[in-house]
Amino acid sequence: MFGLSDLASLIISVFIILPVVTFLRESGYLIASVIFGVKNPRLTIGSGPRFKKIGIFDIRKYYHLYSWFSFDSLKRDGKFAYICIYAGPILVNLVVAFAINALLANGFLEDYRIFWERFIFYVFYYVLLDIVPMFTLNGKPNNGMILYEMLRYGKRIDYNNDPFIPATTDVEEEVQEQMEKIEEMIEEENKSDSHPRS
Repeated sequence: MFGLSDLASLIISVFIILPVVTFLRESGYLIASVIFGVKNPRLTIGSGPRFKKIGIFDIRKYYHLYSWFSFDSLKRDGKFAYICIYAGPILVNLVVAFAINALLANGFLEDYRIFWERFIFYVFYYVLLDIVPMFTLNGKPNNGMILYEMLRYGKRIDYNNDPFIPATTDVEEEVQEQMEKIEEMIEEENKSDSHPRS
């Protein structure tokens, strides 16, 4: 039976564990790309209009499960670099999961065992969705499919012209357009409020 303790666990999972696991996953792209001399990297956290930009972190107004990584180019570009970058999220999540699991197995973190076991569960959930080759709802390949294609064919063959990892410059242009539209809407609302209808 679903009770109050289950509701508390669900809230912790949705609003704490899943966003942290998502952030860890996206940081895997960043860590791998830094090795290959990434230019203009950005980790976007959340969705909607920009709340604040701090260095490479773009924090959006609606912080939830949606986060992504973008960059403009690599100094050391090539097949091996992209294999490492697409494997990055999988490897980071696996390292974190195995490290926490080892701590639990050796009697550490006992006071918060249920939390950390649930954390490991969601990490492996993301790893499974990332590592099994498949296409997502929008027709784009997941990391597993990209890795499979890169290893087997030496390139992506999914016939999708959109880059899997967007360019930071393009993302920034979209953000600026979005912010301008929001400002225009606010100005229109202010004008209509200052001229009430009779």
